[in-house]
Amino acid sequence: MIHGRVSRLNDNEDVFINLNPNPLVRHLGKLPKEFTKEDIVKFAKDREVKMINLCHVAEDCRLKTLSFAINNEAHLNEILDFGERVDGSSLFSFLEPSKSDVHIKPRINKTFVNPFNIVPTLNVLCDYFGEDGEPLEISPANVLRKAQERLLKETGIAIKVLCELEFYIIAKRETSTIYPGTPQKNYQESSPFAKFEHLRNEMLTTLAAVGVSVKYGHAEVGMIENDNALMEQHEIEPRLETPVDMADNVSIAKWIIRNVAAKYGVEASFAPKIVLGHAGNGMHVHISGARNDEIIMTNSRGELSEEARAMIGGVLKFAPSLTAFGNTVPTSYLRLVPKQEAPTKVYWGYKNREALIRVPLGWWTEENGKREYMQTFELRLPDGSANVYLLLAGILMAIGYGLTHKEKALEISDETLAESPRFSEDNLKILPRSCYESAKLLEKHREIYEKGNVFPKRMIDGIVKRLKLYDDENLVESIKNDNKQTEELIKKHLHCG
Repeated sequence: MIHGRVSRLNDNEDVFINLNPNPLVRHLGKLPKEFTKEDIVKFAKDREVKMINLCHVAEDCRLKTLSFAINNEAHLNEILDFGERVDGSSLFSFLEPSKSDVHIKPRINKTFVNPFNIVPTLNVLCDYFGEDGEPLEISPANVLRKAQERLLKETGIAIKVLCELEFYIIAKRETSTIYPGTPQKNYQESSPFAKFEHLRNEMLTTLAAVGVSVKYGHAEVGMIENDNALMEQHEIEPRLETPVDMADNVSIAKWIIRNVAAKYGVEASFAPKIVLGHAGNGMHVHISGARNDEIIMTNSRGELSEEARAMIGGVLKFAPSLTAFGNTVPTSYLRLVPKQEAPTKVYWGYKNREALIRVPLGWWTEENGKREYMQTFELRLPDGSANVYLLLAGILMAIGYGLTHKEKALEISDETLAESPRFSEDNLKILPRSCYESAKLLEKHREIYEKGNVFPKRMIDGIVKRLKLYDDENLVESIKNDNKQTEELIKKHLHCG
């Protein structure tokens, strides 16, 4: 039997504007997808905006900022029309210094009010362009855009995704804690046992105000206390979006979460492992597909469709090399250990949270009078170190393989379903145990990612080189009994991603 919740949306856009926390949406009376340059200029004049920040997401997947004090209306128009030059070789290791000038140009529909500046400021997310005026080949956002377009052209299927954001809030412990939390038992705990609910709530409302659509937030399993620190795990889950929009939202969300934490004098960490023996931070990716706006994930009996299982088969086939984009630091492989609700082998199922892919409970939606059952499958491999643009691009290429090699993909999914009579754990592939091993697998699978030049060859070469430089082939085994070395490694990668 299918269970779930019902959400009703009206086709009248007023329902999206009323109560909308985004000040641009309320002031202009339109949604971001409809914003024009003239709208942004009008808002700046009406609200006496003094500054504009051109924001862009580089190779390290962090939000970068180029700031302008607005001189006059003509100056603002010039910035919005043409953007600015930046030093690409300082942003991308795959770009040779002799061709280092790149342009960043605003995406008007990605404009939002900066929630942290005292001076009224607008931020606008930008795309990268090369000297030839074409989209920069090695820009992560451009790679993802190409993967998204290629999949739609090859299969007619449009994908939506959501990335769960798990993170720890880390504070100095100066006095004994009242209402102490319980280690590994903090899931959806409330205050006063959860200490940072007020911070998470501020993160949620701030995300909504900048246009990042969020489903919910809650305390997660992790609760760690020692003599010096209190570390409490939380999760914020956005709503399903196109892969490009989701990657943008994740980048903005990390920026918001870290800034809210800094405002209160604490740290927010998305690192895959904070303390051994305690829950790590995953970034589980939920995936759904539609053809001509018809969801294809289930059949008339409410069972997973053949196409959904082919998608799963494709992702399972290439999951070991997807770690090169989704598990990018040595501490990623301290998280991928047994009995920590993290995958170690390549299989899928409906219940087991240690499976690589889990099929969670679906739900009903109703939009524009059309009622549909929404079903996703959840890839539990990635963590907070991921380059979300490249990770989602890699997932789309794997899905494309599954849908265009359906017989092989269905065979993989049939053999690796935990609930199947054919399932044998002895025959399962093992996920990599280091960045070095991940790099070797990326080399093995690179052809699927480079297909159609979605991932440029020099980008794959650069990722392989960077991962191998960690020289961590036997690291997990060598440090497991060395607490000091483990702590130093964790500290080094505390603010990855």
